[in-house]
Order: sequence, then C-alpha cells, then structure tokens
Amino acid sequence: MRLFHTSDWHLGQNLHGQDRDFEHACFLAWLLTQLNEQQPDVLLIAGDIFDTVNPPVKAQERLYDFIVSAHEQQPKLTIVMIAGNHDSGSRIELPAPLMRRLRTHALGRVLWLDDGQLDAERLLIPLPDASGETAAWCLALPFLRPAEVTGAHLGDDYLRGIGQVHEWLIEAANVKRKPGQALIAISHAHMAGGSVSEDSERSLIIGNAEALPASLFGPSISYVALGHLHKPQRVNGEERIRYCGSPIPLSFSEIGYQHQILDVKLEGETLISVEPLLIPRAVNLQRIGPLPLAEILTQLAGLPDTDLLADTQRQPWLEVRVKLDEPQPDLRQQIETALQGKSVRLVRISAEYAGSGSGASDDATCLIELDQLTPQELFSRAWQENYGSEADEQTLKDFAVLLQEVQLEGEQP
Repeated sequence: MRLFHTSDWHLGQNLHGQDRDFEHACFLAWLLTQLNEQQPDVLLIAGDIFDTVNPPVKAQERLYDFIVSAHEQQPKLTIVMIAGNHDSGSRIELPAPLMRRLRTHALGRVLWLDDGQLDAERLLIPLPDASGETAAWCLALPFLRPAEVTGAHLGDDYLRGIGQVHEWLIEAANVKRKPGQALIAISHAHMAGGSVSEDSERSLIIGNAEALPASLFGPSISYVALGHLHKPQRVNGEERIRYCGSPIPLSFSEIGYQHQILDVKLEGETLISVEPLLIPRAVNLQRIGPLPLAEILTQLAGLPDTDLLADTQRQPWLEVRVKLDEPQPDLRQQIETALQGKSVRLVRISAEYAGSGSGASDDATCLIELDQLTPQELFSRAWQENYGSEADEQTLKDFAVLLQEVQLEGEQP
C-alpha cells in the first residue's frame, strides 16, 4: 500500500493581509499531478485544512474542486481528512455524505454513544489497495477539544481524556483488523519533542499541558501521519511517527527549509519507506535584516528591478527588519521609496530599538505587533500589567479552557 501524507494546507490564509490563494492553487495543481503520476492508494490530510473556522468561499471552493478533480482522474483513490485546531469540526463534516461518494472521508469530531463509550466505528476507515481489498485501517483522530474528551465519563483531566480516546480507538482497531492489515493513524496534535515554527502555529496549550507523548501510538500502529507542526520532522527520531509539514511557508519563520509531502509505502503491516516529495515554491518569502537603516536601504537598492513581462503574482513577499537608535517617523516612506520599481511585494516592516547604546542584542527591545502575540501571551501581559505579578498555573489553565470554548462557539457554520 502507498499513501501520500499531507497536512496544514491552511486554505484561505493571508500573510499580513495579503491573499495566498495563488500559492495554494499552485500547490493543489502540483499535488494533482503527483497523484496522477505516482498513483498512491490513499491521500491523508492531517488537519488545518482551512486557516480559520469560517473560511472564505474561495478557500472552500479550492478544497472541493480539488477533491472532485482528484476523484475524476483517479477513481480508486481514497482520501481521509481530519479537522485541525484551526478548523471547524462541524464544517469539515457537513458535506461528508456527499464526499463519501467521492471516496473521501471527512472527520471533524469524536462522538460518544449513550452508554458513555467512544463511537469508534465512525473513526475507523478501511483503506483498500489497488485491487480493492482492505489493506489497512485508518484511525482518524481530529483535533481533540477539551469539551470532547472531558466530562462525566472521563473526568476533567484533558490529557487523560486524550489518552483514553487513543487507547479505546486502538483497541477497537485491533479487534476489527485481520492479519496482514496495517493500522495507520492520522492525528492533529503537538507531540512531545516536536520543533515549533514561530508566528504561524496557534498554541494548543491547556494550562501547562501542551505536548502529547509518542507512547500514545503503540507498536501496533505502522505509521502515524501527524499535522499541526509546520516543519517536516520525525517525533523522537521515529521513522513511523512523522510530521510532513505545511505545503507553503505560512510565515517568514518558515522560509529556511524545503516544504514537502511524504510518500509512505507499506508491505502488509511493515513500513517499507517514507520519502519526501519536495513542493516547488510558487512565491518566495524574503527577509532583509535586522540591520541598521542605512544598510537596509543599500540592500533594497540592490534588489532586482521589476520585469514588466513577468507574472506579478510570483513576486516575492518581503519582510524588512530595521535596527534603530531612535524613532524614524518616515521609516515606511523611506523603505517604500527605496522599493519603487523593485520586483518584490512589501508586507511587513519590523523596527527594533537599541537599548542603552551598548549595541548588545540582549539590550534590544522590539516593537511587537498584535499579530505577533498569541491570545495566551496577550492575557499574560494584561494580567502582569493589572496585578503586578505573573498569572499562576491555574489561572492560565482556566483561561486556556475559556479560549477553547470561545473558539468552539465560533466554529458554527
């Protein structure tokens, strides 16, 4: 059996107010070509399909056009997608009956039966191979929100509830599968030991309990397709537990590595290989600085001039980071003047102010924009300002639970 592992498409995302639809369209066209040429049995999309719980219509059209096109060119392809923390679970599942006719399975939530048992049946998806025989079972684990894994039957411990869901689902899968059939887990979570990208990954912290242990996925699981962390990586060095990363750089912190999907091959229950398929970057992200303003202006002057025949949609996005000794009221004007006629699109200017004149980086403070702070960081700063002390662990935990509840309310389509 052969699978393509993808995640964190973030359709509808914008970069400091700039639309990314062209880049997503290029990625999806590339992915359709790979599916047609490589003919995998399964495509996995491990959460954060959309960037927001209420994505723009264009983003939804991108997803559903892709699914239809993939089915038309490869009728035997099975697609499994789960909701991530950016997604609305109910929205992801809304068209599920229709998508099943296109061999696409959409799982957004875990549900419980009247007797308090996990409804495991809906989370277990048979994966047929090219001959039509079930070669594996997919354990679909969408992002688990506190309200879904705590309560009367599970108690109030979020991590314990997550562990119980994994245990029950794996137990049900082991009962259902036949000898030689692999178990493939798809999950959207932050695993302990994972490397986080700055700026673009919304924290999953509940109090101080953020990262899940890899031991949740026992040896009976042949492969774990993870989403949430945008940088491709193994978890604790394990070949079978992997993040494939996002298909495009979602922030300037993600420009230093090659984005990819993973081509996974199994023989029966045995994982044979995991190979990256590198995604061409439709639009480069370029960062200049942090440097003094004079050096910044010199570098901007050296950028390529605009080619009138070139596609402006492929011009790089540019972030400029300036070191200043004192405020420059006309900073933006100076930078925009230097960029006139240059083949880049300026999306952000960040100013860093030196401290007492020593020039040491430890003495530097940065003007922080609101979009650089997580809700938890904003809450912590507000608490410190109002009460003169840091918020304690229980307060942070209570805030995190309230934040999750607000995000859940916002998911209603």
